[in-house]
Amino acid sequence: MATAGGGSAAELGSRGLLRLLSFCVLLAGLCGGNSVERKIYIPLNKTAPCVRLLNATHQIGCHSSISGDTGVIHVVEKEEDLQWVLTDGPNPPYMVLLEGTLFTRKVMEKLKGSTSRIAGLAVSLAKPSPAAGFSPSVQCPNDGFGLYSNSYGPEFAHCRDIQWNYLGDGLAYEDFSFPIFLLEDENETNVIKQCYRDHNLSQNGSAPVFPLCAMQLFSHMHAVLSTVTCMRRSSIQSTFSINPEIVCDPLSDYNVWSMLKPINTSGTLEPDDKVVVVATQLDSRSFFWNVAPGAESAVASFVTQLAAAEALYKAPDVTTLPRNVMFVFFQGEAFDYIGSSRMVYDMERGKFPVQLENIDSFVELRQVALRESLELWMHTDPVSQKNKSVQSQVEHLLTALEESGAGVPTVVLRRLNQSQPLPPSSLQRFLRARNISGVVLTDHATVFHNRYYHSVYDTAENINVSYPGQQSPEEDLDFVTDTAKALADVATVLGRALYQLAGGTNFRDTIQADPHTVTRLLYGFLVRANNSWFQSILRQDLRSYLGDQGPLQHYIAVSSPTNTTYVVQYALANLTGKVVDLTREQCQDPSKVPNENKDLYEYMWVQGPLNSNGTERLPYCVRSTARLVRAVSPAFELGQWGSTEYSTWTESRWKDIRARIFLIASKELELITLAVGFGVLVCSLVITYCINAKADVLFIAPREPGSVSF
Repeated sequence: MATAGGGSAAELGSRGLLRLLSFCVLLAGLCGGNSVERKIYIPLNKTAPCVRLLNATHQIGCHSSISGDTGVIHVVEKEEDLQWVLTDGPNPPYMVLLEGTLFTRKVMEKLKGSTSRIAGLAVSLAKPSPAAGFSPSVQCPNDGFGLYSNSYGPEFAHCRDIQWNYLGDGLAYEDFSFPIFLLEDENETNVIKQCYRDHNLSQNGSAPVFPLCAMQLFSHMHAVLSTVTCMRRSSIQSTFSINPEIVCDPLSDYNVWSMLKPINTSGTLEPDDKVVVVATQLDSRSFFWNVAPGAESAVASFVTQLAAAEALYKAPDVTTLPRNVMFVFFQGEAFDYIGSSRMVYDMERGKFPVQLENIDSFVELRQVALRESLELWMHTDPVSQKNKSVQSQVEHLLTALEESGAGVPTVVLRRLNQSQPLPPSSLQRFLRARNISGVVLTDHATVFHNRYYHSVYDTAENINVSYPGQQSPEEDLDFVTDTAKALADVATVLGRALYQLAGGTNFRDTIQADPHTVTRLLYGFLVRANNSWFQSILRQDLRSYLGDQGPLQHYIAVSSPTNTTYVVQYALANLTGKVVDLTREQCQDPSKVPNENKDLYEYMWVQGPLNSNGTERLPYCVRSTARLVRAVSPAFELGQWGSTEYSTWTESRWKDIRARIFLIASKELELITLAVGFGVLVCSLVITYCINAKADVLFIAPREPGSVSF
């Protein structure tokens, strides 16, 4: 009995020791795990990935393996440096740190053809921007989804007449099997280069000695092949799974629109009610996800339209004009006209207050910041003008623009040969549905002046927006740049033309756009969104949309409304609306207030400016006609994921996107470490077994005191 009792106690002692050891190991792991990871890895926090996009037939973009891709870093500063990566280097695969000036189709095709030696790519921004220009878009933007086709103006189809974006190399429409990241922070780029110089730089052509500096990129994409495939998979998951795993989402957001005179949005206009439409696009894109500065391709145009709207609303007799004016800011135009095609779709089906038959004329702004010799070019469609009635209406439209520009000497309006087609524009989607008189205003007569169309370099510098040194951010906000003055002049011409097209006669020449408004808008959208003016015109809960520092990005995305959409809506409301004397509760629910009508107006409770002490804000209620309407391709509402009529662009979902650098050992050392670790494990198991087998000897419990008999 004594032996049995002693064995049981020994076993308990053994188990207690093992539990104590396990607890200590677990505690050490919890306490030191993060610290060890921080000592091993340096995270790269300011990067932008190339992600996978899909349409009806293709997938484009980039992705990594599910566990991320790792490679030895090699800095490529000139094209000759590629030889080490592609052939000579003894330690593939390599993670290439590529200078921005070398991020071209020629170089990328070389890397794409050597995927066994390439783990991924990190691209640094070129400073200054590439002098020769850089556009990863195609030469014929939105080809196949505009007006011209084999049945309508076949001589203009597929940009046969003019390759509008002549610098486009189509890089953003290629599919890469390895991850590609943009390094947005110069300091992080320097850290990587220093790590490369310290560990990877070969001496006299010899192989560098381990440990080597490596990079790991995570950007595994869930969707594959095409929109048809990924949407079908998502649909099946949603139907049969309790927790569906959606693999892609349609690119979507909201269009911003407003009326010069309020209309009842719960119904539709009468056929005799005529409307002049003025439109532009809100979005842009680049090779990298959510890096879309779009200074020339989008911002300059919608800023000009905002300034024109403000100027027109100040005319004394706008409420009595014979025709109404609708301001529209389309989202998703960079992806086969998502916003404009959706509005046309809704108009045709009576789902929008304004119908196609209500449109009297259509004026569109497209790329207006890079004018040469003060010229602003008026583009029209030659095919629809074969109809004499349409030709007459277009002539009236051009004449109104020319007359309005006569009083602004810094803007010279030019006509084009009537045999030239329209450039890529939202007007094309409207003309597909109905013959209307329309004009597109641009700074280019033929090919784009913009050398950075749809690229990361289409920034404030591209349109010559700059500020004197030693100024505070608030001083920059109110500094009127030369570009702001030039765009204000274009806005003045546009405002006066709209007034005349709406039937106004008495106050046309008094309409004047405010350069101060233009410069604030340019600063907010291109330089620093989180400024005092933008803060004052937004709701308090939207302040986070402005970010901490830097400009807004104008990619449409899949979560909506995006930052740009909200800010443009609120800017439009504040520039064209009226401050009304309502409390916060009344502003949020005006249906309870006499003489206020939510079908006619939109009500917004905004933060307002800081008081004189700078301690608290002075909020107010803005009443305007600035509204949002859904901008998602009709293809997804119809379930036609393979449509050739409507945009089918989707964005793949992902779980984790990040980048980091660290030192890696040689394969031999890794194998030795693994073998030693395995040996230690085996020894530990043997020792544990031996201890457990001899527990009755090693852990003897004391005998219990018993009665002593004599």
